[in-house]
Amino acid sequence: MKIEEFLQPQNEEIEIQKTVVEELAADKAEISEQLTSAQAEISRLKAEISGFTAEIDGYKAEIEALKAQVGEIAGLRQAAAEAVRLQAKLQEAEKQLAETEETRFAAQERNPNALALLDREIELPDRFPGESRDHVLEVLKEARDRAEAEGRNRRAQILEGVLVANEPSGNLAKMRKSLEQLFVDNGNIVSGPVLEELQKRGISHKSGENYLLPSEILLRAY
Repeated sequence: MKIEEFLQPQNEEIEIQKTVVEELAADKAEISEQLTSAQAEISRLKAEISGFTAEIDGYKAEIEALKAQVGEIAGLRQAAAEAVRLQAKLQEAEKQLAETEETRFAAQERNPNALALLDREIELPDRFPGESRDHVLEVLKEARDRAEAEGRNRRAQILEGVLVANEPSGNLAKMRKSLEQLFVDNGNIVSGPVLEELQKRGISHKSGENYLLPSEILLRAY
């Protein structure tokens, strides 16, 4: 056998292996190129996704802002509805006040005793109906009794005439009796229930830093 015949199969095998290696190298290069392209595409997609995420975050912020605006609008609507309700209530109160004033004036025209005896400071309102009137009438009654005792007949007659024409409402006596009973029911001690009732009536239980006795509170109040 010639050497050329012996080497021919080996050369063919080498050629086949070379071809395979070249094909594998070509495949590897193609795969590497595809991988590079895929990585670039992935990077692009990541950037695009990041952009979408930022855009979504922007939408979320806009939605929250819109929600806040909706809340403000709802609050404004509620406030407007409350304003309308209060306006209607005010108009009703004004109407009732006007009707009350008309009724009061009509009553005064029918009953002269409903009128005040004297003008007084309007910044010191009555704490109950007829308070000022009843106090004035009590003072007039005391003055009449003193005038009679001192022999001042004309003064006594004039004061008697005023007292006859002006009857007290009786509310002062009722309030005084009610306060006396409150003290009696609580053993003439200014206790918690007594203080609460005094506060409701707008009556002070102290003079400066000094606490008043029930008798002193009664004299000061009525």
